Amino acid sequence: MKEKIKIITDSTCDIPKEIVEKYDVEVIPQIINVDGQSYLDGVEITLPTLLEKMEESNEFPKTGQINPHRFVEIYEGYLKEGYKIVAIHMSSKMSGTYQSALVAKDLLETEDVFIIDSQAVCAALGVLVLKAAILRDKGLTAKEIYDETLNTVDKVKSITCFQSLTNLIKGGRLSKTAGAIGSFLGIKLLLTIKDGEMTVMEKIRGNKKVQRSILEYLEKYDLDEEYPVIVIESDFKEENASIYDSSKEFLNNKNAKVYECPPGCSVGVHSGNNVFAIFFIEK
Repeated sequence: MKEKIKIITDSTCDIPKEIVEKYDVEVIPQIINVDGQSYLDGVEITLPTLLEKMEESNEFPKTGQINPHRFVEIYEGYLKEGYKIVAIHMSSKMSGTYQSALVAKDLLETEDVFIIDSQAVCAALGVLVLKAAILRDKGLTAKEIYDETLNTVDKVKSITCFQSLTNLIKGGRLSKTAGAIGSFLGIKLLLTIKDGEMTVMEKIRGNKKVQRSILEYLEKYDLDEEYPVIVIESDFKEENASIYDSSKEFLNNKNAKVYECPPGCSVGVHSGNNVFAIFFIEK
């Protein structure tokens, strides 16, 4: 008999609500702490509201991990209904959420929960989650999905372009001096996820160089068109049409299934409202 399987992740995956519903994924919201208040990510607060609050606050927002008891509550509900669970969470190097999930599994004393450290965040986590959901719909068992998804972790690729350095400076990810020089010179940052953490690939001045670097990155990998590509974009393409258009043309020529959406709080808190990113799986 075919297993009942639930794919579970956290809200740092930045998958749009309609896609979450289409692929039948359970998304548990992270906690966003700003100006002395706590909010459920994507439920009680979205990026536009968060950015407004950041303008009024002297403190940079912080994220709070999902605690083990919340995981126990959710896992237990599905287990009682006869489900096996494949849970995929943001990088353990960026949050304690993965560790909380492991604690919850131990508390439940179950072998029907399979937990994966994605070594990713934002839609890099998202593309991994969507692959797991597709494998489930193909009829794979929970253990097979776990094994295949785990083997895909190192095949998830991402490139992100930050137009503004302001929030990186506020959040302490970039020094004020470097940020001031970068902003004055019109430098854009290209970032990727490496070894479970966000890292700066290049600091580039000029749209033509940014466009060339993004295309070179995309061309370097053999994109697996069987699984969706997620493009994050917000207030970027109007001022940077050549970068956006050339990247989208490349993906169209690869016959990639592309989901485009705005950033969530996890990346938007650092990028602000001006960002462009591509997340995909290589063969």
